[in-house]
Amino acid sequence: MKFFTDYFKSYHKPGGIKELLILAFPMIISTACDGIMTFTDRLFLARIGVEQMNAAMGGGVTLQVIMFFFVGLTGYTTALTAQYFGAGKYAKSTRAAFQAILVTIIAWPIVFGISPLAKLYFQFMNIPASQMAYQIEYLNILALGSLFGMMRYTLGCYFTGIGRTGIVMVATLAAMLVNVVLDYILIFGKLGFAPLGIRGAAIATITGSFVSVIILSVIYLGHTNREQFKVMKSFRFDYPIMKKLLYYGYPAGLEMFLNFLAFSTMVSLFHSRGEVAATASTIMFNWDLVSFIPLLGIEIAVTSLVGRYMGAGKPDYAQRAAYSGIRIGIFYSVIILALFLFATPMLVNLFHPTEASSVFVSAAPIAINMIRIAALYVLVEAVLIAVVGALRGAGDTHFTMVASVTAHWLFVPILYVSLNVLNLSIELGWFLLVIFFLAFTAVFIKRFRSGKWKNIKVIG
Repeated sequence: MKFFTDYFKSYHKPGGIKELLILAFPMIISTACDGIMTFTDRLFLARIGVEQMNAAMGGGVTLQVIMFFFVGLTGYTTALTAQYFGAGKYAKSTRAAFQAILVTIIAWPIVFGISPLAKLYFQFMNIPASQMAYQIEYLNILALGSLFGMMRYTLGCYFTGIGRTGIVMVATLAAMLVNVVLDYILIFGKLGFAPLGIRGAAIATITGSFVSVIILSVIYLGHTNREQFKVMKSFRFDYPIMKKLLYYGYPAGLEMFLNFLAFSTMVSLFHSRGEVAATASTIMFNWDLVSFIPLLGIEIAVTSLVGRYMGAGKPDYAQRAAYSGIRIGIFYSVIILALFLFATPMLVNLFHPTEASSVFVSAAPIAINMIRIAALYVLVEAVLIAVVGALRGAGDTHFTMVASVTAHWLFVPILYVSLNVLNLSIELGWFLLVIFFLAFTAVFIKRFRSGKWKNIKVIG
């Protein structure tokens, strides 16, 4: 109980609930909007048929695998700009942002060039033929427009780092509105447009990201930001700052790449068990996304606030920020826990196709069981995101990379053996993954409590 009674004592203190909420609330809204965009794509496509819904899941995750090394690398801009901001070195915040912009521009042709190889991966993983063509088409269109998605994230990290998360929220809300409206028009063929199905979902996603980039760019180059942070003098290669970005950012990038490759492999293992298993696991992962994405907003806010206080030489305030993140996350996760336990049939039936589907009828009870199993870890997840956010904000990215990647790549053989050697049901395979996840969380908690992260120096 002391953990929660301390909530009231530290509410107004530096790093307390109030200060973190000011940063976190816009980021929670922003990440929730990202979740809504992805969720809406799959929900609308489910009305057409489970094949296109499953293809959007498989294709979307595969694109994330391809581009998330660069997303993770540039994502360290949040911590780096926060530390410069906390140290009062405002001009270096925009220099750090520009180095990340350079990395993003270089990354785009690499992502687009690699994406055609995904077809070989889908064939190797034995993706059902009914969803293969849709999955390839969806991935190819998203890869073409991936520059906007990556740039939206890069610019957002800068504004998060300097504490202006409201700007990120506005830009993401705009992206969501454009995406959802275009989803409805293009997927179903409204207002005179031909129904494009999964192709329309991909176009809507790219257009939403493009609108968001325009908004962020206008504010970034606006008078207030331009004068305070010396933006016009930042447009040059800065070797010392680029070196810091690459050194502290590459572990996060490598972690995201390897983790999402592992996750993509797990999704493919579920999908390779046939249309029923693919549909059940896709529905479960869609709701898992809804539960997890808002927590990412808390993680980003913790990373920013911890980075700011570490840059200012105040590690105790940074630690308080992490505990504030845990408290906020648990309050949110209690709501998700109740939904996963008591509203499960309603959650699953939202994905019922417009036309009768024997695949969906068979998949629904399996999806219900998988969502209820996911309820086992929602509270633990709230602790994990705050702890990881604190470690990354302090610069302890090498440890988080090694621990997280090791865990995710242990998930893969566990699931493979469960499904393909022991021939267990997909519910039991999922249950084993959840139990292992709970054990792996303890590793991060132990690292955080050791306090080693407080001694890391990122900036001079």
